Amino acid sequence: MSRVTKAASHLSEVEILSRMKQGTCFWRQRRWMIIHYALVSPSPAQEIAQRLGVSKHTVHQLISRYNRIGPEAIETPGKGQRQRAYLSLEEEAEFLSDLTQLAQEGQLTTVAHIKITLEEQLSHPVHQSTVYRLMKRHEWQKKAPRPRHTGADPDQQEAFKKTSLRLSNKC
Repeated sequence: MSRVTKAASHLSEVEILSRMKQGTCFWRQRRWMIIHYALVSPSPAQEIAQRLGVSKHTVHQLISRYNRIGPEAIETPGKGQRQRAYLSLEEEAEFLSDLTQLAQEGQLTTVAHIKITLEEQLSHPVHQSTVYRLMKRHEWQKKAPRPRHTGADPDQQEAFKKTSLRLSNKC
């Protein structure tokens, strides 16, 4: 038989039920249901997961966090949606608008320059992939002319220059 999953008694059953009813999002209510089942009728995590339609891993993770931290583990600010972002979307757009002005004046804006400017604004280093994702989010593209064609053969070019007919500039 599997190990029984129990929740710590940070809150009473009545308090858990009231928080479950106050929940505005289904995923938050389901989190409180997991805690309720683990508190009222402790059973293996697989059973609780099957009752509520979540994975066993979710039950283990949620109960572990609740036992360590308490109710704050359930009342998180949200689910997904850029919780670890350095800047909000509006701040990112403002940051890039300054660089857009530089680009319109004819100055070259490279990923290295954007990275340095972003690090100065954030006061800590960021990875280069962060800059590329920022550019993609705001539909910036990396456009630069190639210095030469990738399939060009310098020997053939020289031979062509020697054997081709030269056109005179006379009219």
